[in-house]
Amino acid sequence: MTRLYRLPIASFLIMGISFFSTAFAQPNDENSLRFDPQKCTQKEITLPNGETIHYRAYERIYYVTNIEDSAYQFLNIYIPDNVDPTDNKTPIFLRTYVGGYMSAAAMEPSKNDATGRALQEGYIVCIPGSRGWDASTMTADGKKRFTGRAPATLIDLKAAVRYLRYNDDLIPGDAEKIITDGTSAGGAMSALLGTTGNHPDYDPYLHRAGAANARDDIFAAVCFCPIIDLEHADMAYEWMYRPTNGNERPLSEIQRKISEELANAYPDYLNSLNLKKEDGPPLTDKNYLEYIKTFLVESAQKAKDEQEDIPENAGIILMTKKGKETVKDIQIDRYLNYIVSKQALKTPPAFDQQGVSSEQSTPENCLFGDVSGNSVNFTLYSLRRATGNPQAKIDPELQKRIRIMNPMNYVQEPQSTKASYWYIRHGALDRDTSFPVPINLATLLRNSGYSVDFALPWNRPHTGDYRLDELFNWIRSITQ
Repeated sequence: MTRLYRLPIASFLIMGISFFSTAFAQPNDENSLRFDPQKCTQKEITLPNGETIHYRAYERIYYVTNIEDSAYQFLNIYIPDNVDPTDNKTPIFLRTYVGGYMSAAAMEPSKNDATGRALQEGYIVCIPGSRGWDASTMTADGKKRFTGRAPATLIDLKAAVRYLRYNDDLIPGDAEKIITDGTSAGGAMSALLGTTGNHPDYDPYLHRAGAANARDDIFAAVCFCPIIDLEHADMAYEWMYRPTNGNERPLSEIQRKISEELANAYPDYLNSLNLKKEDGPPLTDKNYLEYIKTFLVESAQKAKDEQEDIPENAGIILMTKKGKETVKDIQIDRYLNYIVSKQALKTPPAFDQQGVSSEQSTPENCLFGDVSGNSVNFTLYSLRRATGNPQAKIDPELQKRIRIMNPMNYVQEPQSTKASYWYIRHGALDRDTSFPVPINLATLLRNSGYSVDFALPWNRPHTGDYRLDELFNWIRSITQ
Protein backbone atom coordinates (compact mmCIF):
# COMPACT_ATOMS: atom_id res chain seq x y z
CA MET A 1 0.00 0.00 0.00
CA THR A 2 1.22 3.55 -0.73
CA ARG A 3 0.16 6.74 0.96
CA LEU A 4 1.06 10.40 0.68
CA TYR A 5 4.03 11.13 2.92
CA ARG A 6 4.61 14.62 4.31
CA LEU A 7 7.86 15.80 5.79
CA PRO A 8 8.03 18.70 8.24
CA ILE A 9 10.02 20.83 5.83
CA ALA A 10 8.88 23.85 3.89
CA SER A 11 7.73 22.79 0.46
CA PHE A 12 8.88 24.16 -2.85
CA LEU A 13 6.39 24.48 -5.65
CA ILE A 14 7.22 22.41 -8.72
CA MET A 15 6.03 24.46 -11.64
CA GLY A 16 4.06 22.80 -14.40
CA ILE A 17 5.97 21.34 -17.29
CA SER A 18 4.59 20.89 -20.78
CA PHE A 19 4.30 17.27 -21.88
CA PHE A 20 4.28 18.07 -25.58
CA SER A 21 7.16 16.90 -27.76
CA THR A 22 7.85 20.56 -28.51
CA ALA A 23 8.63 22.12 -25.13
CA PHE A 24 7.73 25.68 -24.23
CA ALA A 25 9.87 26.24 -21.14
CA GLN A 26 13.14 28.09 -21.60
CA PRO A 27 16.47 26.51 -20.62
CA ASN A 28 16.99 29.12 -17.89
CA ASP A 29 13.56 28.45 -16.33
CA GLU A 30 15.13 26.56 -13.45
CA ASN A 31 12.41 27.15 -10.85
CA SER A 32 10.61 24.14 -12.31
CA LEU A 33 13.69 22.04 -11.57
CA ARG A 34 13.57 22.56 -7.80
CA PHE A 35 12.92 19.43 -5.77
CA ASP A 36 9.77 19.29 -3.61
CA PRO A 37 10.73 17.45 -0.40
CA GLN A 38 7.09 16.99 0.61
CA LYS A 39 5.77 15.34 -2.54
CA CYS A 40 6.36 11.67 -1.86
CA THR A 41 4.69 8.39 -0.98
CA GLN A 42 5.65 5.72 1.51
CA LYS A 43 6.63 2.36 -0.01
CA GLU A 44 8.40 -0.84 0.94
CA ILE A 45 10.37 -3.64 -0.67
CA THR A 46 10.97 -7.17 0.61
CA LEU A 47 14.38 -8.56 -0.27
CA PRO A 48 15.25 -12.22 -1.02
CA ASN A 49 16.44 -12.70 2.59
CA GLY A 50 12.99 -11.69 3.86
CA GLU A 51 14.03 -8.26 5.13
CA THR A 52 11.56 -5.47 4.39
CA ILE A 53 12.91 -1.99 3.67
CA HIS A 54 10.63 1.02 4.09
CA TYR A 55 11.41 4.07 2.02
CA ARG A 56 10.10 7.39 0.74
CA ALA A 57 9.42 7.50 -3.00
CA TYR A 58 9.68 10.68 -5.08
CA GLU A 59 8.59 9.77 -8.56
CA ARG A 60 8.12 11.19 -12.05
CA ILE A 61 10.37 14.19 -11.50
CA TYR A 62 11.29 15.85 -14.80
CA TYR A 63 14.96 16.77 -14.90
CA VAL A 64 14.90 19.15 -17.90
CA THR A 65 12.66 22.08 -18.77
CA ASN A 66 12.61 21.53 -22.53
CA ILE A 67 10.98 18.12 -22.47
CA GLU A 68 11.20 16.39 -25.83
CA ASP A 69 9.83 13.01 -24.78
CA SER A 70 7.73 12.99 -21.61
CA ALA A 71 7.71 9.18 -21.50
CA TYR A 72 11.37 9.02 -20.50
CA GLN A 73 12.87 12.33 -19.38
CA PHE A 74 12.14 12.03 -15.69
CA LEU A 75 13.70 10.35 -12.67
CA ASN A 76 12.64 8.61 -9.47
CA ILE A 77 14.32 9.06 -6.09
CA TYR A 78 14.04 6.58 -3.23
CA ILE A 79 15.18 7.40 0.30
CA PRO A 80 15.30 4.79 3.10
CA ASP A 81 13.25 5.79 6.13
CA ASN A 82 16.34 5.67 8.32
CA VAL A 83 17.91 8.51 6.32
CA ASP A 84 17.15 11.80 8.02
CA PRO A 85 15.69 14.58 5.81
CA THR A 86 18.62 16.80 6.82
CA ASP A 87 21.26 14.16 5.98
CA ASN A 88 24.07 15.45 3.76
CA LYS A 89 26.50 12.52 3.86
CA THR A 90 24.72 9.48 2.44
CA PRO A 91 25.93 8.35 -1.02
CA ILE A 92 23.50 8.42 -3.95
CA PHE A 93 23.32 5.24 -6.04
CA LEU A 94 22.21 6.10 -9.58
CA ARG A 95 21.13 3.05 -11.58
CA THR A 96 20.44 3.26 -15.31
CA TYR A 97 18.50 0.47 -17.02
CA VAL A 98 19.75 1.30 -20.52
CA GLY A 99 20.28 -1.82 -22.63
CA GLY A 100 20.95 -2.16 -26.35
CA TYR A 101 21.19 1.64 -26.49
CA MET A 102 17.38 1.63 -26.32
CA SER A 103 15.09 3.80 -24.21
CA ALA A 104 14.98 3.03 -20.51
CA ALA A 105 12.08 3.79 -18.23
CA ALA A 106 12.53 5.23 -14.75
CA MET A 107 11.99 2.04 -12.75
CA GLU A 108 11.25 1.28 -9.10
CA PRO A 109 13.84 -0.46 -6.91
CA SER A 110 14.10 -4.19 -7.51
CA LYS A 111 14.83 -6.96 -5.04
CA ASN A 112 16.71 -8.72 -7.84
CA ASP A 113 19.44 -6.17 -8.54
CA ALA A 114 21.66 -3.58 -6.91
CA THR A 115 18.87 -1.04 -6.33
CA GLY A 116 17.18 -3.11 -3.63
CA ARG A 117 20.55 -3.87 -2.06
CA ALA A 118 21.47 -0.17 -2.13
CA LEU A 119 18.33 0.66 -0.12
CA GLN A 120 19.23 -2.11 2.33
CA GLU A 121 22.68 -0.56 2.71
CA GLY A 122 21.02 2.75 3.57
CA TYR A 123 21.90 4.56 0.35
CA ILE A 124 19.67 6.92 -1.58
CA VAL A 125 18.66 5.44 -4.93
CA CYS A 126 18.03 7.46 -8.08
CA ILE A 127 16.66 5.75 -11.19
CA PRO A 128 16.43 8.07 -14.22
CA GLY A 129 14.64 7.29 -17.43
CA SER A 130 16.35 8.19 -20.69
CA ARG A 131 15.66 8.22 -24.40
CA GLY A 132 17.23 5.65 -26.69
CA TRP A 133 17.40 5.02 -30.42
CA ASP A 134 13.85 3.60 -30.42
CA ALA A 135 12.21 6.61 -28.71
CA SER A 136 9.88 8.64 -30.89
CA THR A 137 7.11 11.23 -30.76
CA MET A 138 4.61 12.46 -33.32
CA THR A 139 5.08 15.91 -34.82
CA ALA A 140 2.22 18.37 -35.36
CA ASP A 141 1.92 17.24 -39.00
CA GLY A 142 1.60 13.56 -37.99
CA LYS A 143 5.15 12.39 -38.74
CA LYS A 144 7.18 10.18 -36.45
CA ARG A 145 10.27 11.89 -35.05
CA PHE A 146 12.96 9.83 -33.34
CA THR A 147 14.11 11.69 -30.24
CA GLY A 148 16.77 9.41 -28.79
CA ARG A 149 19.56 9.14 -31.33
CA ALA A 150 23.09 9.77 -30.03
CA PRO A 151 23.96 11.50 -27.82
CA ALA A 152 20.42 11.82 -26.35
CA THR A 153 20.75 8.98 -23.82
CA LEU A 154 23.92 10.43 -22.33
CA ILE A 155 22.49 13.95 -22.31
CA ASP A 156 19.45 12.74 -20.37
CA LEU A 157 21.61 10.99 -17.79
CA LYS A 158 23.89 14.00 -17.44
CA ALA A 159 20.80 16.15 -16.91
CA ALA A 160 19.68 13.76 -14.17
CA VAL A 161 23.06 14.12 -12.43
CA ARG A 162 22.79 17.90 -12.74
CA TYR A 163 19.32 17.76 -11.20
CA LEU A 164 20.67 15.92 -8.16
CA ARG A 165 23.50 18.37 -7.69
CA TYR A 166 21.29 21.42 -8.34
CA ASN A 167 18.99 20.23 -5.55
CA ASP A 168 21.68 19.04 -3.16
CA ASP A 169 20.34 21.42 -0.51
CA LEU A 170 16.86 19.86 -0.72
CA ILE A 171 17.48 16.17 -1.45
CA PRO A 172 18.93 14.19 1.47
CA GLY A 173 22.34 12.70 0.82
CA ASP A 174 25.55 13.93 -0.74
CA ALA A 175 25.53 14.86 -4.43
CA GLU A 176 29.33 14.77 -4.32
CA LYS A 177 29.06 11.02 -3.73
CA ILE A 178 27.05 9.94 -6.77
CA ILE A 179 27.83 6.36 -7.82
CA THR A 180 26.47 5.29 -11.21
CA ASP A 181 25.70 1.70 -12.18
CA GLY A 182 24.77 0.18 -15.53
CA THR A 183 25.08 -2.99 -17.61
CA SER A 184 25.97 -3.42 -21.30
CA ALA A 185 24.99 -0.16 -23.03
CA GLY A 186 24.11 0.99 -19.51
CA GLY A 187 27.68 0.13 -18.52
CA ALA A 188 28.78 2.33 -21.41
CA MET A 189 26.62 5.16 -20.03
CA SER A 190 28.17 4.73 -16.60
CA ALA A 191 31.64 4.86 -18.18
CA LEU A 192 30.71 7.98 -20.15
CA LEU A 193 29.34 9.70 -17.05
CA GLY A 194 32.58 8.82 -15.30
CA THR A 195 34.88 10.20 -18.00
CA THR A 196 33.07 13.21 -19.47
CA GLY A 197 32.06 15.21 -16.40
CA ASN A 198 31.54 18.91 -17.15
CA HIS A 199 33.14 18.70 -20.58
CA PRO A 200 32.11 21.59 -22.86
CA ASP A 201 31.42 19.18 -25.76
CA TYR A 202 28.06 18.42 -24.15
CA ASP A 203 27.05 21.94 -23.10
CA PRO A 204 25.09 22.83 -26.26
CA TYR A 205 22.96 19.69 -25.93
CA LEU A 206 22.37 20.22 -22.22
CA HIS A 207 21.47 23.87 -22.77
CA ARG A 208 18.95 22.98 -25.47
CA ALA A 209 17.44 20.35 -23.19
CA GLY A 210 17.03 22.85 -20.38
CA ALA A 211 19.21 20.98 -17.90
CA ALA A 212 19.92 22.53 -14.51
CA ASN A 213 22.84 24.90 -14.19
CA ALA A 214 25.04 22.55 -12.18
CA ARG A 215 27.98 20.19 -12.59
CA ASP A 216 27.52 16.68 -14.01
CA ASP A 217 30.67 14.89 -12.82
CA ILE A 218 30.27 11.83 -10.59
CA PHE A 219 32.18 10.25 -7.71
CA ALA A 220 32.40 6.63 -8.87
CA ALA A 221 31.34 4.48 -11.83
CA VAL A 222 30.19 0.87 -11.77
CA CYS A 223 30.38 -0.60 -15.27
CA PHE A 224 29.21 -4.13 -15.99
CA CYS A 225 30.22 -5.40 -19.46
CA PRO A 226 30.31 -1.91 -21.02
CA ILE A 227 29.71 -1.86 -24.78
CA ILE A 228 32.07 0.98 -25.66
CA ASP A 229 34.71 2.12 -28.15
CA LEU A 230 32.25 1.33 -30.92
CA GLU A 231 34.37 2.72 -33.72
CA HIS A 232 37.08 0.13 -32.93
CA ALA A 233 34.97 -2.69 -31.47
CA ASP A 234 34.62 -4.56 -34.79
CA MET A 235 38.38 -4.71 -35.19
CA ALA A 236 38.92 -5.80 -31.58
CA TYR A 237 36.29 -8.53 -31.91
CA GLU A 238 37.89 -10.13 -34.95
CA TRP A 239 41.41 -9.73 -33.58
CA MET A 240 40.36 -11.53 -30.39
CA TYR A 241 38.24 -14.28 -31.90
CA ARG A 242 40.20 -14.99 -35.09
CA PRO A 243 41.47 -18.32 -33.66
CA THR A 244 37.89 -19.63 -33.64
CA ASN A 245 37.25 -19.00 -37.35
CA GLY A 246 36.58 -22.27 -39.14
CA ASN A 247 36.46 -24.18 -35.86
CA GLU A 248 33.59 -23.36 -33.51
CA ARG A 249 32.79 -20.34 -35.71
CA PRO A 250 31.81 -21.29 -39.27
CA LEU A 251 32.14 -18.37 -41.69
CA SER A 252 31.48 -17.90 -45.38
CA GLU A 253 34.35 -16.91 -47.64
CA ILE A 254 33.34 -13.23 -47.63
CA GLN A 255 32.82 -13.25 -43.85
CA ARG A 256 36.25 -14.77 -43.36
CA LYS A 257 37.76 -12.02 -45.54
CA ILE A 258 35.96 -9.31 -43.54
CA SER A 259 37.15 -10.89 -40.30
CA GLU A 260 40.75 -11.00 -41.51
CA GLU A 261 40.74 -7.40 -42.71
CA LEU A 262 39.29 -6.10 -39.46
CA ALA A 263 41.64 -8.18 -37.31
CA ASN A 264 44.67 -6.94 -39.24
CA ALA A 265 43.60 -3.32 -38.70
CA TYR A 266 43.39 -3.56 -34.90
CA PRO A 267 47.08 -3.54 -33.86
CA ASP A 268 47.62 0.02 -35.13
CA TYR A 269 44.80 1.28 -32.91
CA LEU A 270 45.84 -0.83 -29.93
CA ASN A 271 49.42 0.42 -30.13
CA SER A 272 48.25 4.03 -30.49
CA LEU A 273 46.74 3.89 -27.00
CA ASN A 274 50.24 3.71 -25.46
CA LEU A 275 49.01 1.50 -22.65
CA LYS A 276 51.31 0.18 -19.95
CA LYS A 277 51.25 -2.72 -17.53
CA GLU A 278 50.92 -1.82 -13.87
CA ASP A 279 54.63 -2.48 -13.36
CA GLY A 280 55.58 -0.15 -16.21
CA PRO A 281 56.36 -2.06 -19.43
CA PRO A 282 54.45 -0.91 -22.52
CA LEU A 283 51.58 -2.97 -23.89
CA THR A 284 51.53 -3.66 -27.62
CA ASP A 285 49.91 -6.15 -29.94
CA LYS A 286 52.99 -8.34 -29.37
CA ASN A 287 52.34 -8.94 -25.65
CA TYR A 288 48.67 -8.05 -25.28
CA LEU A 289 47.34 -11.62 -25.43
CA GLU A 290 49.59 -12.52 -22.51
CA TYR A 291 48.17 -9.51 -20.67
CA ILE A 292 44.62 -10.76 -21.26
CA LYS A 293 45.66 -14.18 -19.99
CA THR A 294 46.70 -12.73 -16.62
CA PHE A 295 43.10 -11.66 -15.96
CA LEU A 296 41.71 -15.01 -17.10
CA VAL A 297 44.18 -16.97 -14.96
CA GLU A 298 43.27 -14.80 -11.97
CA SER A 299 39.59 -15.42 -12.66
CA ALA A 300 40.05 -19.18 -12.99
CA GLN A 301 42.09 -19.28 -9.79
CA LYS A 302 39.36 -17.48 -7.87
CA ALA A 303 36.81 -19.92 -9.26
CA LYS A 304 39.03 -22.83 -8.24
CA ASP A 305 39.40 -21.42 -4.72
CA GLU A 306 35.62 -21.11 -4.49
CA GLN A 307 35.20 -24.68 -5.79
CA GLU A 308 33.51 -23.66 -9.02
CA ASP A 309 33.62 -25.96 -12.02
CA ILE A 310 36.63 -25.67 -14.36
CA PRO A 311 35.73 -27.59 -17.57
CA GLU A 312 38.47 -29.72 -19.10
CA ASN A 313 37.93 -28.20 -22.55
CA ALA A 314 38.46 -24.62 -21.30
CA GLY A 315 42.23 -24.78 -21.81
CA ILE A 316 43.12 -24.23 -18.15
CA ILE A 317 46.51 -25.66 -17.14
CA LEU A 318 46.68 -26.71 -13.49
CA MET A 319 49.61 -27.56 -11.25
CA THR A 320 49.77 -29.04 -7.77
CA LYS A 321 52.02 -27.46 -5.18
CA LYS A 322 52.09 -28.56 -1.55
CA GLY A 323 48.88 -30.45 -2.06
CA LYS A 324 47.01 -27.45 -3.49
CA GLU A 325 45.88 -27.27 -7.10
CA THR A 326 46.55 -23.88 -8.70
CA VAL A 327 46.03 -22.37 -12.12
CA LYS A 328 49.38 -22.14 -13.89
CA ASP A 329 48.37 -20.96 -17.36
CA ILE A 330 45.61 -20.88 -19.95
CA GLN A 331 45.71 -21.98 -23.59
CA ILE A 332 44.05 -18.93 -25.06
CA ASP A 333 42.99 -20.47 -28.39
CA ARG A 334 41.32 -23.39 -26.62
CA TYR A 335 39.64 -21.03 -24.19
CA LEU A 336 38.24 -18.84 -26.97
CA ASN A 337 36.83 -21.90 -28.73
CA TYR A 338 35.32 -22.95 -25.40
CA ILE A 339 33.51 -19.58 -25.20
CA VAL A 340 32.16 -19.99 -28.72
CA SER A 341 30.97 -23.52 -27.91
CA LYS A 342 28.73 -21.98 -25.26
CA GLN A 343 27.28 -19.18 -27.39
CA ALA A 344 27.73 -18.34 -31.06
CA LEU A 345 29.74 -15.26 -31.90
CA LYS A 346 28.40 -12.26 -33.76
CA THR A 347 28.83 -12.23 -37.53
CA PRO A 348 31.60 -9.92 -38.74
CA PRO A 349 31.43 -7.01 -38.51
CA ALA A 350 29.90 -7.43 -35.07
CA PHE A 351 28.65 -3.87 -34.54
CA ASP A 352 28.67 -1.84 -37.76
CA GLN A 353 26.99 -4.53 -39.82
CA GLN A 354 24.46 -2.61 -41.90
CA GLY A 355 24.95 -3.15 -45.63
CA VAL A 356 28.11 -5.21 -45.11
CA SER A 357 27.24 -8.75 -44.06
CA SER A 358 23.56 -8.04 -43.51
CA GLU A 359 20.88 -5.59 -44.54
CA GLN A 360 19.74 -5.57 -40.93
CA SER A 361 20.75 -2.71 -38.65
CA THR A 362 22.39 -3.35 -35.30
CA PRO A 363 21.44 -1.26 -32.26
CA GLU A 364 24.65 0.65 -32.83
CA ASN A 365 23.70 1.46 -36.44
CA CYS A 366 20.41 2.79 -35.07
CA LEU A 367 22.12 4.69 -32.26
CA PHE A 368 23.91 6.99 -34.69
CA GLY A 369 20.94 7.36 -37.03
CA ASP A 370 18.82 10.46 -37.59
CA VAL A 371 15.51 11.86 -36.36
CA SER A 372 13.70 10.40 -39.37
CA GLY A 373 14.58 6.87 -38.27
CA ASN A 374 17.37 6.15 -40.75
CA SER A 375 20.28 4.11 -39.39
CA VAL A 376 23.85 4.64 -40.57
CA ASN A 377 27.33 3.16 -40.78
CA PHE A 378 29.67 4.68 -38.22
CA THR A 379 33.04 3.18 -39.21
CA LEU A 380 34.99 3.92 -42.37
CA TYR A 381 35.48 0.21 -43.01
CA SER A 382 31.77 -0.61 -43.08
CA LEU A 383 30.77 2.61 -44.82
CA ARG A 384 33.17 1.94 -47.70
CA ARG A 385 32.17 -1.70 -47.97
CA ALA A 386 28.46 -0.91 -47.81
CA THR A 387 28.67 1.84 -50.44
CA GLY A 388 31.35 0.27 -52.62
CA ASN A 389 33.12 3.64 -52.53
CA PRO A 390 36.71 3.36 -51.24
CA GLN A 391 36.83 7.15 -50.86
CA ALA A 392 33.63 7.49 -48.81
CA LYS A 393 33.90 9.63 -45.68
CA ILE A 394 31.84 9.91 -42.53
CA ASP A 395 29.88 13.14 -42.26
CA PRO A 396 31.63 15.60 -39.88
CA GLU A 397 28.52 16.02 -37.73
CA LEU A 398 28.25 12.25 -37.36
CA GLN A 399 31.96 12.04 -36.56
CA LYS A 400 31.38 14.42 -33.67
CA ARG A 401 28.48 12.37 -32.33
CA ILE A 402 30.54 9.18 -32.55
CA ARG A 403 33.42 10.83 -30.70
CA ILE A 404 31.34 12.10 -27.79
CA MET A 405 29.84 8.63 -27.25
CA ASN A 406 33.20 6.98 -26.57
CA PRO A 407 34.63 7.22 -23.03
CA MET A 408 38.09 6.27 -24.32
CA ASN A 409 38.30 9.71 -25.92
CA TYR A 410 37.90 11.48 -22.57
CA VAL A 411 39.99 9.54 -20.04
CA GLN A 412 42.97 11.82 -20.69
CA GLU A 413 40.97 14.88 -21.80
CA PRO A 414 42.04 17.75 -19.51
CA GLN A 415 38.69 19.55 -19.80
CA SER A 416 36.65 16.71 -18.30
CA THR A 417 36.28 15.81 -14.63
CA LYS A 418 36.70 12.08 -14.17
CA ALA A 419 35.27 9.80 -11.50
CA SER A 420 37.97 8.93 -8.98
CA TYR A 421 36.83 5.33 -8.46
CA TRP A 422 35.94 2.59 -10.94
CA TYR A 423 34.42 -0.88 -10.63
CA ILE A 424 34.53 -2.65 -14.02
CA ARG A 425 33.41 -6.21 -14.67
CA HIS A 426 33.22 -8.20 -17.90
CA GLY A 427 32.28 -11.87 -17.68
CA ALA A 428 34.93 -14.38 -18.72
CA LEU A 429 32.20 -16.05 -20.81
CA ASP A 430 30.85 -12.79 -22.27
CA ARG A 431 31.17 -12.59 -26.07
CA ASP A 432 28.94 -9.54 -26.67
CA THR A 433 32.11 -7.53 -27.08
CA SER A 434 35.73 -8.67 -26.90
CA PHE A 435 38.02 -8.70 -23.87
CA PRO A 436 40.28 -5.87 -25.12
CA VAL A 437 37.40 -3.36 -24.95
CA PRO A 438 36.90 -3.33 -21.15
CA ILE A 439 40.55 -4.16 -20.48
CA ASN A 440 41.67 -1.12 -22.48
CA LEU A 441 39.32 1.11 -20.49
CA ALA A 442 40.49 -0.26 -17.15
CA THR A 443 44.16 -0.05 -18.15
CA LEU A 444 43.94 3.49 -19.53
CA LEU A 445 42.19 4.63 -16.35
CA ARG A 446 44.86 2.99 -14.18
CA ASN A 447 47.63 4.48 -16.30
CA SER A 448 45.98 7.87 -15.80
CA GLY A 449 46.03 7.58 -12.01
CA TYR A 450 42.47 6.51 -11.19
CA SER A 451 41.52 3.76 -8.76
CA VAL A 452 40.20 0.77 -10.73
CA ASP A 453 38.79 -2.53 -9.45
CA PHE A 454 38.69 -4.74 -12.55
CA ALA A 455 38.00 -8.42 -13.14
CA LEU A 456 36.79 -10.96 -15.69
CA PRO A 457 34.55 -13.07 -13.42
CA TRP A 458 34.67 -16.77 -14.22
CA ASN A 459 31.85 -18.37 -16.19
CA ARG A 460 29.87 -15.11 -16.36
CA PRO A 461 28.00 -14.33 -19.59
CA HIS A 462 26.68 -10.89 -20.57
CA THR A 463 25.05 -9.87 -17.28
CA GLY A 464 25.33 -7.31 -14.51
CA ASP A 465 24.62 -6.61 -10.84
CA TYR A 466 26.09 -9.91 -9.63
CA ARG A 467 28.25 -10.64 -6.59
CA LEU A 468 26.52 -7.82 -4.75
CA ASP A 469 28.44 -8.45 -1.52
CA GLU A 470 31.65 -7.79 -3.43
CA LEU A 471 30.22 -4.67 -5.10
CA PHE A 472 28.90 -3.10 -1.92
CA ASN A 473 32.04 -3.93 0.06
CA TRP A 474 33.85 -1.91 -2.59
CA ILE A 475 31.35 0.95 -2.31
CA ARG A 476 31.78 1.03 1.47
CA SER A 477 35.55 1.10 1.07
CA ILE A 478 35.47 4.24 -1.09
CA THR A 479 32.74 6.15 0.76
CA GLN A 480 33.62 5.69 4.43
